[in-house]
Parts: sequence; C-alpha cells; structure tokens
Amino acid sequence: MRAFTLRFGALMLFLAVGASAQMERAELASLRQDVMLLTQRVGELTMTVEQLTRENSALQDKANRSYATVEQLNKAIADVNRTLESELVDQKREILAQVAGQLEKLGKQTNAALDALAKSQATRPVVQTTFAEDFPKEGINYTVQSGDTLAVIARKNGAKLQDIINANKIADPTKIRVGQTLFIPLAK
Repeated sequence: MRAFTLRFGALMLFLAVGASAQMERAELASLRQDVMLLTQRVGELTMTVEQLTRENSALQDKANRSYATVEQLNKAIADVNRTLESELVDQKREILAQVAGQLEKLGKQTNAALDALAKSQATRPVVQTTFAEDFPKEGINYTVQSGDTLAVIARKNGAKLQDIINANKIADPTKIRVGQTLFIPLAK
C-alpha cells in the first residue's frame, strides 16, 4: 500500500504540475492576448495623436493666414485715424469758405438795404416835433392794452388827446405798443 500511496502521490504531483503548467499556459495565452489588444490600442491612439497633430498644424496655419496681429490692427487704425483727420480738416476748410462767402453776401445785402433806407430817409422831410408843457401835471399811469389807440385811452380816462401826446412826448401817435406805460394827465 505504501507503493500505491507513493504512486498515487506521484500521480497527484504529476497532475498538479501538469495542471499548474496548463494554468500557466492559459495565463500566458491570456497575457499574450492582452498584450496584442494593448498593442492594437496603442496603435490606434498613435494614429489619433498623429491626426490631431495634423489638424492642429492646419488650424495654426489657417490662424496665421486669417487673423491680423494686434500690431497690424493698431497700424491700420492709426492709418484710418490719419485719413479721417485729414478729411475733417478739408471739410472744415470748405465749410468755413462757404460761411465766409455767405457772410460776405449777407454783408453786401445789409449794406445795400442800409443805403436804400438812408436814401429814403434823406428824401423825407424832417419834421421836428415840439411838445407843449401846458398839460396838467397830476394824473395816472396807464398800461396800453391790445386794441388801444391814444384816442380810445383819452376817452376811457376823460383826458385830452393832445395832453397825453405832450406829457409822454409821443412823436407818432399811431405808434404805441401793448405793455407800454403812459402818463395820463387828469383834465383841468
């Protein structure tokens, strides 16, 4: 029985070593498969990185061609400002020349109107008005209302028309204005 036990033990050992070797082979096969999958995945990632690198390079080229630098923008703005200032100076000069021409024309028209007025005044006889001082010195102040004439004011206040003219030294009795204050002498 001892020999049997030894044989059984050896068989068990052989089976155990065989099973262990089989397990190791299965693990090794599994590891090989994992390494193959990892190698395949690394290859895919390498291709993706290469594609992203190409796309990034293309975008950088496009950005360099499509966009101006801050310095270029500042230079362009400065050029536009110089052009605008030059045009504004020219426009101001033109406007001032137009205004000067219009002022000169207006000055000539004003002078012509003044000359015409002076000529018409020169042809009119000059009437020197004198005012009598024999009106009553007591009276009231009256403010001219719309529609008033000296005759109407005299009638309203019971005064003489000539006394109102003399007291207020009115050269043209037709030219009184609304809001004007007149002294109305009271009748004697």
